[in-house]
Amino acid sequence: MIIGLTRFKIPSRVVALAVAATLSIAGAVTVASAEATAAAAGVENEGADCTGPGLPDAGSLPTDSRLPDPFRKLDGTRISTRSEWRCRREETKRLAERFVYGEKPVKPASVTGTVSRTNITVNVNHNGRSSNFSASVSLPSGSGPFPAVVVLGGFGADTAAIRAAGAAVISYDPYAVGREGTPRNNKQGAFYSVYGSSSGTGLLMAWAWGVSRIIDVIEQSDGSVLRADATGVTGCSRFGKGAFVVGAFDQRIALTMPIESGSAGVPIFRGIPGEGAQSLSSAYGEQPWLGDAFGSFTGSPARLPVDTHQMVAMVAPRGLFVMDNPHIANLGPRSASVATLGGAEVYKALGAGENITYWSDVQDGSHCANRSEWRTPLQQNIQKFLLKTGNAPGAIRISSRASGNLSEWRDWQTPALGDSGDTTPPSTPGTPVASGVTATGATLSWTASTDQGGSGLAGYNVHREQGETDPQLGQSATTSFTLTGLTANTQYQVYVRARDGAGNLSGASQPVTFTTTGGGGDTSPPTAPAGLTASGTTSTGTTLSWTASTDDTGVTGYDILRAPGASGGAFTQAGTSATSSFGDTGLTPNTTYRYQVRARDAAGNTSPVSNTAQVTTQPGTSTGACAAVATVQTQWGNGYVIQPLTVTNTGTSAITGWTVTFTLPAGHTLTGSWNGTTTVSGQTVTIRNVGHNGALAPGAATSGVGFQVSRPNGNTSLPSGYTCA
Repeated sequence: MIIGLTRFKIPSRVVALAVAATLSIAGAVTVASAEATAAAAGVENEGADCTGPGLPDAGSLPTDSRLPDPFRKLDGTRISTRSEWRCRREETKRLAERFVYGEKPVKPASVTGTVSRTNITVNVNHNGRSSNFSASVSLPSGSGPFPAVVVLGGFGADTAAIRAAGAAVISYDPYAVGREGTPRNNKQGAFYSVYGSSSGTGLLMAWAWGVSRIIDVIEQSDGSVLRADATGVTGCSRFGKGAFVVGAFDQRIALTMPIESGSAGVPIFRGIPGEGAQSLSSAYGEQPWLGDAFGSFTGSPARLPVDTHQMVAMVAPRGLFVMDNPHIANLGPRSASVATLGGAEVYKALGAGENITYWSDVQDGSHCANRSEWRTPLQQNIQKFLLKTGNAPGAIRISSRASGNLSEWRDWQTPALGDSGDTTPPSTPGTPVASGVTATGATLSWTASTDQGGSGLAGYNVHREQGETDPQLGQSATTSFTLTGLTANTQYQVYVRARDGAGNLSGASQPVTFTTTGGGGDTSPPTAPAGLTASGTTSTGTTLSWTASTDDTGVTGYDILRAPGASGGAFTQAGTSATSSFGDTGLTPNTTYRYQVRARDAAGNTSPVSNTAQVTTQPGTSTGACAAVATVQTQWGNGYVIQPLTVTNTGTSAITGWTVTFTLPAGHTLTGSWNGTTTVSGQTVTIRNVGHNGALAPGAATSGVGFQVSRPNGNTSLPSGYTCA
């Protein structure tokens, strides 16, 4: 928001930690600090402009059983001031991408979408490829705009407590962006539609990319529903892994809350083999969660130049609340506590020790349960980091059932990071000049600022003036910046602020105002197609028809969009038609699809999408046979997880669909499932294939199917009578 002519905002100063925290097993200890900034950054990655030595080669990595020193730079020196953390964090990020998760691409060339009180849509275009997906919104009481918590996957998060605290819930289906049950050389989902099915980036980073694109759309909205500067993220189990990666790799996330994330989540990789948690090879092989490059470290994590305590540190100084379950060794809770304690050392060094909480001191051992012990700290964290109405300090509550000892894992000590001594901001940049304005972009240039305090000019932040919040469009290390992904025929008001090496920000420049071109003489899109229906549906095809659109210069054709499943999956283009009908073929038997249609005119304008039509193809004929084998991945007193439920084609001919039936013991209740369509009748459970895993060649198998069950405490029975047809 522009205030007067200077629009100068005084940045919070991070001051040194005054009191070092001590650890108390199963007891609350305040992680004390003096005042420290915890605000989310205005950009996805503040260190994008940092330069430094090249990353090490995988073949030259030494073996070290101790956790890497988070304060030691790639050149071998250690940071000594808090201002150096920005570029040290960037080194950590690049190591984690190279060796653990795979690359997270920068913001695509075009990200557009809508925000309403019930839904968010995201449309991405990059290098000639496109994808789209959506997320539902559930608002708390009040008029807004609201902070929001992105909930991955739909189970394990206490959404009622989130809304009661005053935050909206964004329900995000990660499978729409990166689908499980796919081989590494043929990954599917909105991310891989843009970056290729053979991308080495794993699902966790793809899911994180999807949340970042949701934030892009919120930033571009008018701010009447959701606040762009107050977003949190949470999820449980596999979605806890995802939430952890989301928060580590997008600095616009103000509060990160992973729940019982297990191997490939918070627990240190080096500690997993000795704890009896799910092995790294199992986690790597179960789903392509981790990047392809991690495959060479599953048996030798001590060779990794980075570990998860450094991903915890990447969240600093922003809010972090790690929720864990000490009753299930398979989740690696001891290793998770070590990761959090190691990352907390960076929080303390930055003067932000009170911004991190770890809580495994819980009585109920059920996986992904809504626990009463977490409700109060959950709401306190939302109030502190999203609503900015509270100041409750973080706490470390580690259960004696699974307590880690950081001293056994490190040979480094936490430095006392000093202030650079520079508290003087740079001079205000000159007024930007816009040139090369097109329908979707413009180039800005301005007169340079000068450093006033001795820490050196680090770069510039570029902002758009937009109502109550001014979203940051990007950063530049030079006196120019190219804007992309703009909307045609739209007025923009943009200003620039300089920053120095100590993090001081200058006053805002005078704004430049420009209007993008109309993209041609015709800027009016056709009307949306109406009355979309499907008929004549067979096991492999369906016929769509709709009422034609109208346009002032004439409709030239229609794009047919298709999404898998009854909800959640991303719509991608399945074909085009010059008429108001389309026959879609090559579908999978016994599978649900959704369709939408949009019209195009000669100028390339596209209409809003039509209504959605849903079809379920007929069951296919199969001459093969199948078998189902269930594996218990983990179990605890009152529950268990079956993963994988392996379905194998035991016949001599291909099958196009399968159905597994089994019986739950008395008192057992199905609480969740994945990669299958599940129905329950009494104690009989039926799981049918979904679109991507029904077709199996002779001898082929699918192993991504799984489910979770709750049972009476102490009852050790398991399901029986598995049949496959």
